[in-house]
Amino acid sequence: MSSDKTYQTLSDEQLMRRLASDGCEASFEELYNRYSDRMHRYFYRLLGNDAHRADDFTQELFMKVVEKTSLFDPERRFSTWLYAVAGNMVKNEYRRTSRQAAPPSVDDFLSENFSEDFDNQVFAEQLHQALGELDETQRQCFVLRYQEELSVREIAEILDCPEGTVKSRMFYTLKKLGHKLRAFASAF
Repeated sequence: MSSDKTYQTLSDEQLMRRLASDGCEASFEELYNRYSDRMHRYFYRLLGNDAHRADDFTQELFMKVVEKTSLFDPERRFSTWLYAVAGNMVKNEYRRTSRQAAPPSVDDFLSENFSEDFDNQVFAEQLHQALGELDETQRQCFVLRYQEELSVREIAEILDCPEGTVKSRMFYTLKKLGHKLRAFASAF
């Protein structure tokens, strides 16, 4: 099932407006095609590299897109709104499983082309441990900035906080990671 070419030329916000106004299936399909892989990766990274959970969360997210179209503010970017909804889902999951859950794995934070040599394996283990020690907000900022490559402004909108707060969180996150990984500074 592929979207009509006309839908491919529409902005995300135009597609969402069409979906909200008349339940346009082609609009939903185009939004899904544009964002499903990215959102799956986002969930995968934040939910302990569990592909099945990421599948479930991605499906649930897109159900929310269809069922909660009225919550979309057409004055905001669709991608920002989508990440905000996804971020809230992750926060709720962290709260729900906080007593039993281990920190999410960060193996996928590393490039898929990461070399298998010993130094890189040691670095990966140390990065994994350091990221696991971050709180959920810091980990989410890290993923949004360095994995999803979103701007500070977009992250601020997603997390519903001032840009200065995002910058501060990123500063302290990178400072913590830098301190934990300082032994690798000369290696890279």
